Amino acid sequence: MAPEMLFRPVMNRFSALLFVAIIFRPALAQLPGDLKRRFDEAERRIVRLQPTAFPELPGNIVRELQRRGCTVPQTAYSKKAHNVIKGEFDKAGQTDWAVLCSVKGVSTILVFWNGSEKNPAAVARMEDRNFLQSINTNDPGFSRGIRPVGNDFIMGHYNAYGGPKPPPIDHHGIDDAFIEKASVVWYFFGGKC
Repeated sequence: MAPEMLFRPVMNRFSALLFVAIIFRPALAQLPGDLKRRFDEAERRIVRLQPTAFPELPGNIVRELQRRGCTVPQTAYSKKAHNVIKGEFDKAGQTDWAVLCSVKGVSTILVFWNGSEKNPAAVARMEDRNFLQSINTNDPGFSRGIRPVGNDFIMGHYNAYGGPKPPPIDHHGIDDAFIEKASVVWYFFGGKC
């Protein structure tokens, strides 16, 4: 795939709030001492798996993730390994892989076209600590997850909440969620936004 590949975000009603919360979030240094300490500890406790923890992932992609120093952050909601997905993200009939790659506390969705480790798309680069939220009364936990979604999900959310009109949907998008808060669907559409 050529580097001019673009993703079109398809937003739900909470997306604007998500971006405001991430871009304009108060500095954690300004939080009360105990709360800041809990969030700093929670950031250090984010479970990040090595790419080798995903046996379904092709070996060439595992090696590329290792070369980049990637680990795969895990949400506090599931014990099953996740944030590595496959789908038809470029076009119907082609198997692509997407991985939430965390390096030094910052995660990016890397999309590997047709199972190739060459020239992956990199979208939605954000600090992992932006996705910490209270899981229970005492413990903040990591809450960013990705999954493949199709026409029904994308059009259902567009019809319910509005936002930018999606292009024709004939393959998968990547739902990038701040779990139980908001999500954005990243959708590749022929090099055009």
